[in-house]
Amino acid sequence: MKRLLLLLPLAVFLVIAVLLYRGLFLDPARLPSALVGKAFPDFALPSLDDPSRTLTRQDLLGKPALVNVWATWCPSCRQEHPVLNQLAASGVVIHGVNYKDDRPSAQRWLRTLHNPYRLNIEDAAGALGLNLGVYGAPETFIVDARGLIREKFVGVIDETVWRDKLAPVYQQLLEEAAR
Repeated sequence: MKRLLLLLPLAVFLVIAVLLYRGLFLDPARLPSALVGKAFPDFALPSLDDPSRTLTRQDLLGKPALVNVWATWCPSCRQEHPVLNQLAASGVVIHGVNYKDDRPSAQRWLRTLHNPYRLNIEDAAGALGLNLGVYGAPETFIVDARGLIREKFVGVIDETVWRDKLAPVYQQLLEEAAR
């Protein structure tokens, strides 16, 4: 019995060491999302471009799309913005969720840096972001034509992330929608 008690600290150490070792190989940009495979949350929020227009989940349906959560206070959003403009120019459907931001600042940002978004949802209070499980900006969801969330990416979308992680999913959804 005393031998077992002497081995207990070693066993605890080994369990902790295995868990820490496993953590070295996890992708920090890949945060699990309980929403993958589920419908994009219902919402009724103003359009950033036309505050008199109310946008809803129905406005996102019909084509696969990226839904990009962004804000003017987010330096990483500024970093990824040129890539989003390139993707939009090449035909990728991108909708924006302006998260916990100031409308005039956001509108000025889009006039200055160009607007890659087909729709831009104003989420000033962060309610939609909360329902999406947003940790911060930027975060991007890939939504299929029926409004199901198929992928979530946390962090800056650059050419490599687009090519290696997101484009294959988006392309597959385009093919599914064409059938």
